[in-house]
Formats: sequence, structure tokens, C-alpha cells
Amino acid sequence: MAEKKRKGGLGRGLEALFADQVKVEQEARKVEETPSGATVLYVDIDQIIPNRSQPRKNFDEEKLRELAESIQEHGLIQPLVVRQKGQAYEIVAGERRWRACRIAGMKTIPCIVRELTDEENMLVAMIENLQREDLDPIEEAQGLEVMMKTYQMTQEQAARSVSKSRPYVSNSLRLLRLPEKIRTCVSKGEISMGHARALLAVEDPGLQEALCQRILREGLSVRAVEKLAAEAARPRPKPRKLQKDPDTRKAEDQLRDKFGTKVSIDRSGRKGAIRLEFYSAEELNRLLDMLI
Repeated sequence: MAEKKRKGGLGRGLEALFADQVKVEQEARKVEETPSGATVLYVDIDQIIPNRSQPRKNFDEEKLRELAESIQEHGLIQPLVVRQKGQAYEIVAGERRWRACRIAGMKTIPCIVRELTDEENMLVAMIENLQREDLDPIEEAQGLEVMMKTYQMTQEQAARSVSKSRPYVSNSLRLLRLPEKIRTCVSKGEISMGHARALLAVEDPGLQEALCQRILREGLSVRAVEKLAAEAARPRPKPRKLQKDPDTRKAEDQLRDKFGTKVSIDRSGRKGAIRLEFYSAEELNRLLDMLI
């Protein structure tokens, strides 16, 4: 798929999409026009279905009720953007408003109908959420990952599509490497993006989770977590192997010659142990015959 074509089609759609700031009355039934010339249709709320490509998964119930109260009092300030899907209308942008309208008891919702491909639909839904900062960091990363896999995009292409830098996309995707418990903490806002990035420096998932619990329990700063992560990532010096004295090595050689197998002598002060190795049942029986 040509990059130029994708950019051009989306550009026209987005210009109209984010220019449609028009107040529409809740009780109105007529067709209206937005400042950009788009037609506003009043659609039965039961004919509207969620967008399967919607990157946002979590909707704060309290904030939805607050929005519903505002819609009841002032009406819906901005129409939904939808596309026709069979006999229904699929939401392109505005699922939060749609959910609030259902709570408010609205029967019809003002909508702007767009003709969008599946790719444009996914990209517009992603961009709309990014511009409104509606996504938590994990939802954003998951949305980018799905978009890239679905349309075989590189990080560079994905970054251009959502008007972000490639490092921004790369850092966002790295969050998906974290264990599920930590991703949940990020989604809920219990730990910050800075904390999450610091935890990525630790390779051991168990240690990552342990540090996450310390953040929650002790309220560690990002700098403190970075320091702990750096210490955890620092390679530990290997314990020096004690060299055996010449007499012990000589005794091992004599026993090896006698029993015909590898022999090791481990000493600790006056005590110690002699270890004879065998590699089959027959060899064990041979050693037993020699020892008994």
C-alpha cells in the first residue's frame, strides 16, 4: 500500500473530522450542516455499534455519568463520526460520547457519516484518541501494535500516521514487554510512565514485579527506581573458585588411577568428602565391588 495514498486520504478525512465542532440540540430532528459543510444526521442510538478497531478499552464510569449529566443539561456539543456498516452505523470517533448518551437516555444521536476504509477507520480512531489524550499508555501501545500488525507497518510508518516520532512509538511499544500485573498498574495510573520505563531496564520479570510492589508500597520516585534497576542490571562478580593444594590434587590423581573414574576431593578445614563419579549401572556395581 503506497504511503502517499494513505497520507492523502487520511488528511482529507481528518481535516473534516476535527473541524466539525458544532453544537446540536438534543431534541432536534432536522438535518444540519457543520462549519466544514458536513451533514449532520440524527441516527437511532440502537443502530449505532462500537468500533472494533477502537484502541480505548477502559471507560471511567464516574466520568461517563458526569458527561451524561452535561449532555442532559446542555445537549451534545460535537456529533459522533460514524461509517455505514450494513444496516448499522459503526463509530469512527466518539464512543465515549455514545456511551454517555445511552446513560442520558437519548433516543437519537447527531452523527456525521464518513466513507472510510478499514485502514482509515483504524487510523482515525487511533489519532482521535491520541489528540484528545483519551488513551492510557498501555492502550496506546496496544493500539499501535495492532495497527502495525494489521497493516504491516514499520515503526517509522506508524509514527508518521499518528504524527508522533519514531522513538515515541518505539518507547510506547516497549511497555508491552512488562508483565501483565505491571501493565495493569500503568493503565490504572498507579505507577507513572517514568516508573515503567525504569522497570524495563530490569530483565527478570520477577524482579520487575518486586520493584513495582516497592513503588506502590513505599512511593519510590522514578530516580530511586532507576538507581535500583541499574544495580539489578549490573553483572555480579563470579565467586572465585578455590584452588586445591598440590597434596589434594595428587590424592585425586591416585584415586582416579585406582578406581578408573573421575574423583574429586572437597575439603573444609579438617573435614571433607570424596566424590566418585559413575556413568552407568554397571560402573556403579564395579565401584561397589571394589569398595566393599
